[in-house]
Amino acid sequence: MKLNKYIDHTLLKAAATEAQIIKLCQDALQYDFYAICVNGCHIPLAAKQLNGSDVKIASVVGFPLGAMSPQAKAFEAQNAIENGANEIDMVISIGALKDAKYDDVFSELSQLADLCHSHDAALKVILETYLLTDEEIIKACELCVKANADFVKTSTGFDAGGATIEDIKLMKRAVSGKAKIKASGGIRTLQDALKFIDAGADRLGCSAGVAIMEEALECDRNTCHFDEF
Repeated sequence: MKLNKYIDHTLLKAAATEAQIIKLCQDALQYDFYAICVNGCHIPLAAKQLNGSDVKIASVVGFPLGAMSPQAKAFEAQNAIENGANEIDMVISIGALKDAKYDDVFSELSQLADLCHSHDAALKVILETYLLTDEEIIKACELCVKANADFVKTSTGFDAGGATIEDIKLMKRAVSGKAKIKASGGIRTLQDALKFIDAGADRLGCSAGVAIMEEALECDRNTCHFDEF
């Protein structure tokens, strides 16, 4: 798969304007990114801009804290899908996970996975790995697999921590090939992107998608062979 197809071109800032969302979509069309990732209020605009293309729309749910009720997350996901989202990036209930309320965490994940899959949408579960111990990351991954989530994802990118190579490798081992991995947070350069892909990431969430592709294209012109991925 080409590098551009690893990228979820992302704009989740509170102050994002319509003009910026349109530019995000134009960039995604130009570079043929796998998806864009936006807040729910921007889905209708993005769907209009991307109509007729194969660029998918991902939207966040329970973002960025994960501290909403399961019912609120389900409503948000349903609304996002009805408005045109193909993928849902949902923040796991971090506090419940740390309290070892695994039945509650699984119930929420299972509900969201069933909802998404009933609409042919993918569910990515954001763990916010920097807040978790290795043991908690492993347990979260196991619960995501049991609930049939499509991806486990490192981070929201809104807190101090982002993706790390060590977390990607740990998550990859924990899912045992039964879910995909999305690295997100702090991926700004071609070198960053390739390192995370090499570590096992199947998708990259980044706001620097254009800069990464420009660097990759320049590298390709100079025979760096980045497209081996």
